[in-house]
Amino acid sequence: MEQRQGGASRFASPWVQLVFGVICMAMIANMQYGWTLFVNPINEKYHWGRAAIQVAFTIFVVTETWLVPVEGWLVDKYGPRPVVVGGGLLCAIAWVLNSFASSLPLLYVAAAVGGLGAGAVYGTCVGNALKWFPNRRGLAAGITAAGFGAGSAATVVPIANMIKSSGYEATFLWFGLGQGIVVLVLGLALAAPASHGAAAATRAIGKAAKHAAQGVSAVYNASPREVIASPIFWVMYAMFVMMAAGGLMATAQLGPIAKDFGLHDAPVSLLGLTLPALTFALTIDRVLNGLTRPFFGWVSDRIGRENTMFVAFAVEAVGIVLLSRYGHSPVAFVVLTGIVFFAWGEIYSLFPATCGDTFGPKFAATNAGLLYTAKGTAALLVPFSSVITAATGSWHAVFMLASGMAAVSALLAVFVLKPLRNAHRQKHAEPAAGFSYRNSLVQE
Repeated sequence: MEQRQGGASRFASPWVQLVFGVICMAMIANMQYGWTLFVNPINEKYHWGRAAIQVAFTIFVVTETWLVPVEGWLVDKYGPRPVVVGGGLLCAIAWVLNSFASSLPLLYVAAAVGGLGAGAVYGTCVGNALKWFPNRRGLAAGITAAGFGAGSAATVVPIANMIKSSGYEATFLWFGLGQGIVVLVLGLALAAPASHGAAAATRAIGKAAKHAAQGVSAVYNASPREVIASPIFWVMYAMFVMMAAGGLMATAQLGPIAKDFGLHDAPVSLLGLTLPALTFALTIDRVLNGLTRPFFGWVSDRIGRENTMFVAFAVEAVGIVLLSRYGHSPVAFVVLTGIVFFAWGEIYSLFPATCGDTFGPKFAATNAGLLYTAKGTAALLVPFSSVITAATGSWHAVFMLASGMAAVSALLAVFVLKPLRNAHRQKHAEPAAGFSYRNSLVQE
């Protein structure tokens, strides 16, 4: 049973914890979303080739995701504080290593260290939000994930400018130290919610009907072993892999794509601003990639997770096709990449919320972590995008593959996942299942 951690009681309220989690997420966002700015400068210095350099991105995402279940177990057992503090230290160490990595092996080691640290922070903050807001998981997970999606928006221009003025090495060093220190300090203030008392259980009973309409399983807390054995988990996992793969390709390759399209430094004037196309796209993409997470999380709390998935994933499929066809125009490149990121980023709120709804809050951090490993699986496909592009001479095949996976995921949401979850909800709502609202909540 989790207890509030000593010394953090003054911060142990839902909204304070949510804000701290969002800031921590924002501090690690550049480790993924700022990476594309470093690819070309690294290649220009060492000539290792884009594909070889992007292996570091894959290693980062794999270690960031595949170890989250272990980190989630630590959070469920010991609370969020030690996991986030350790994650902040590792994130700082990773970018310091990047600053003087003169060989691919060292670059890969730094990526693994950074992935371990970022995963510890990400998994902890999302899992903690699911626990603090059991009745608004979509919104809470979305706001938290927005920190990661939009966190790098404010630093895209400073990082790009510092790379040009001081070199990518100094940029890695100083941004890495600054981001790591902020995470460490805020990590000391994170706390797990106290266990539910009788009053909380009573309120939950009164809200049971509303929760059932949203797919919230108030009577069932699945262990990680039970989650892995569930077909629902593997359907969500397949959908997560397909959706994440397309977005990660865009995240990692946006710089190279802009360069191959001849748009890297092409000026674009929008919203009263004039910036190079890539810098403009990265800034807007980060903002939209952040806003989409609480927006679609909030929508899914009202119209259902699967219905929301269908709409968002379908928009993603269409947006990618349009980017492939019209993206050579600087303005279209900025606008369409914004649409693509807006329709992609919500997976990091919809899937954790759906997981919490389906399998309960008791092991929320561990179970959401198991599902989050799908992002690591998807990352294995990222280097192949460079290979496919080199073989075909354009990005068209990569775009079509990503669009197709988004379309399949949209159909799976309404025709496979929705019926499975409905059956699951009915099964575990039956009195014969041996659960009660009160007993389930009191045991959390």
